Amino acid sequence: MREKQNNWLRIEAVIKWANMSTNYFARYIGLARGENLYQIKRGNNGISLDVADRIVAKFPQIDKLWLLTGEGQMFSDDSMRGPQIPYYDVDVEQGIANLDRLEAQCNLIVPPVGGCDLAMSYTGRAMGDCVPPGTILLLKAVDRDAIIPGEEYVIVCRKIVTLRIVRAAEEEGKVRLVAGDREHYDDIVLNDSDILSVYKVKGKLIINS
Repeated sequence: MREKQNNWLRIEAVIKWANMSTNYFARYIGLARGENLYQIKRGNNGISLDVADRIVAKFPQIDKLWLLTGEGQMFSDDSMRGPQIPYYDVDVEQGIANLDRLEAQCNLIVPPVGGCDLAMSYTGRAMGDCVPPGTILLLKAVDRDAIIPGEEYVIVCRKIVTLRIVRAAEEEGKVRLVAGDREHYDDIVLNDSDILSVYKVKGKLIINS
């Protein structure tokens, strides 16, 4: 079952890298309908040689052996390769506090973005258009003291785990967490001492629907 899951994760990595929806990607590589790919997603089919050939024909940067087996790296061109970032297929606000108990489903290979420790998806709505649901976040663990006001962070504290824009609070020893959608989500004010860990958003993979 894990291998079937990994088949789809490799296809999904290419789709996300191409910045396409699944159905558009299917049509782009010459499949009559997206159902061929959804069968792979459901675990009913593996990645056939025909599908791999179609993908590589449109995206010659993709390594066909990696696509079929998972061996090697996503890109065949050395200039396209970047660090392998462990991807955990869970919502960041639900999973990151339990990172030591999770297993990465695959590695994302993206051009260098300043060093990342892991990648997780975001399914919440509080960040609005800044981080739409379904976005994959590229995250770097940082010290509390390294927080830069105005930037996006995943904050793990004693009571909540949340993705927000961090702002300076009026009161010393506190931080203010601001949603992207401030019309529907209130600010959160935390004590610095309540923060257990911090992950800076180094990059975002946003899928256009």
